[in-house]
Order: sequence, then structure tokens, then C-alpha cells
Amino acid sequence: MDDFKSIISYKTQEYGNIKVKLAEMLEAKGITRNRLRTLTGIKYEVIDRYYKAANIEMVDLDFFSKVCFVLDCEIQELLEYQRPKAKEDDSDVS
Repeated sequence: MDDFKSIISYKTQEYGNIKVKLAEMLEAKGITRNRLRTLTGIKYEVIDRYYKAANIEMVDLDFFSKVCFVLDCEIQELLEYQRPKAKEDDSDVS
């Protein structure tokens, strides 16, 4: 129906993901989610979502600032970039 040709092509590729490591950090520090709630004033439901790393599409920098301050840690200890797994066909892509 559309007689126009496009000179633009779109390519989607895997770009990896961010792993939230709040559960590991709390375990290492011996702090419960409830204790973190008391120390930060952040709602338990929010802490629990990051703890379980579930349904997180965007991060709240204020949340991580408070957590880093209270736990005396760096952001790299709470977030980790995971590269995409290499596919056999990707080896020839430039």
C-alpha cells in the first residue's frame, strides 16, 4: 500500500543488563530489609523490590544514595553490568 522505500534500517541487538546485588550486600553486612527500612526511611515494599530484583525497569538514584550512605558502600557493590552472552553468529558483526 505504501509505495515509498526506506533508506533507514533498524537493527536491534542484545546489549546486556544490570544486576541488582542488594540481597548479597545485606547478607554480607548482616542487615535485614526491615532494618534497612528503619535506617533509610524507605518503604519496605521498595526495598523488597530491589532485594528481589523484580520488576525494576528504572533505578531510583535517591534510593541508591541512601543505601550507599547507610551501608557505607560504593554503587558498584550494588549494581553490576552484565554483558550479553556471545552468540556464534555475532563473531563476524563489525
